[in-house]
Amino acid sequence: MDLGSLVQITIWGLLAGCIYILLAIGLNLIFGVMKVVNFAHGELLMLSMYFTFFIHEFFDLNPYLVIPISVFLMAFVGILIERLGFRPIMGTGKLNEIFLSLGLIYLLQNAVALIWGTGSRTIRSPFEFDSISLGSRQIPLDYLIIIGITMVLLVLLQVFLKKTTLGRAMRATSQNREAAMLMGINVERMDMISFGLGSALAAAAGALWCISGINFNPYIGSAPAIKAFAVIIIGGLGSIQGAILAGLLLGLAENPLLVLLNALWTETANTLTFLNLPADISFLSWQNSVSFLILIIVLILRPQGLFGERGE
Repeated sequence: MDLGSLVQITIWGLLAGCIYILLAIGLNLIFGVMKVVNFAHGELLMLSMYFTFFIHEFFDLNPYLVIPISVFLMAFVGILIERLGFRPIMGTGKLNEIFLSLGLIYLLQNAVALIWGTGSRTIRSPFEFDSISLGSRQIPLDYLIIIGITMVLLVLLQVFLKKTTLGRAMRATSQNREAAMLMGINVERMDMISFGLGSALAAAAGALWCISGINFNPYIGSAPAIKAFAVIIIGGLGSIQGAILAGLLLGLAENPLLVLLNALWTETANTLTFLNLPADISFLSWQNSVSFLILIIVLILRPQGLFGERGE
């Protein structure tokens, strides 16, 4: 494997990691402030894909220019879900919250299927045929743009959480809800903002993912949502830095590592022919299992996650 091939598959891994990071940080924000696990978070990503697609098609806009519109719309949808769904049942028991979020999965999936159909759709980026040469390999320009946009979003999020009054109020609510109330912070307002911001990050992940050229349908949100849950557990509940590191780890493990293992196995089988090893085994089919393998290893070695605090 030459350097160009290695860089190419690493870029693939970084692209997947960016999607996982944005989705997981959105989940972490909602859980950190509200202590609510939203299993329908992947459906918000899916809904953002459809918003991006139809706004792009209807207005003939550059899909990258549609991203802020989709983010704003999904932030509004998230606020509605929090106000009309989670707010009335807060404090009535975790089981109610779980069943509400599970119900939202089927509600959103079937609503999108009813309105827009179940067929696969895709967005054609204006930079679809643009790439950067690296030796004998071509790196799609869209991949680099998506990675760059993700980095900008993460920097803006950090600035918001650490430098603004509203961001500090959200962090205070996350750390100690009762103390935040005593200090005059409107924790219900923080709930609404955190759910809206978490939904906006899911929207950004969905918009960027569909611009990368993936085919999507109303049921695409489940797999990335499960991996996002794995990311926040690996990184540590409530830790944004942990989600970033775990998302990158998962993205790189799913792509470059599996390709390298596949190449190594094939070379070994062809070299050690006396062992009669099957050369046609493909580790690439393990992609969806990698996140859970890493999750199991981390839970065994460090149950609180990479950046989580050890419980008493």
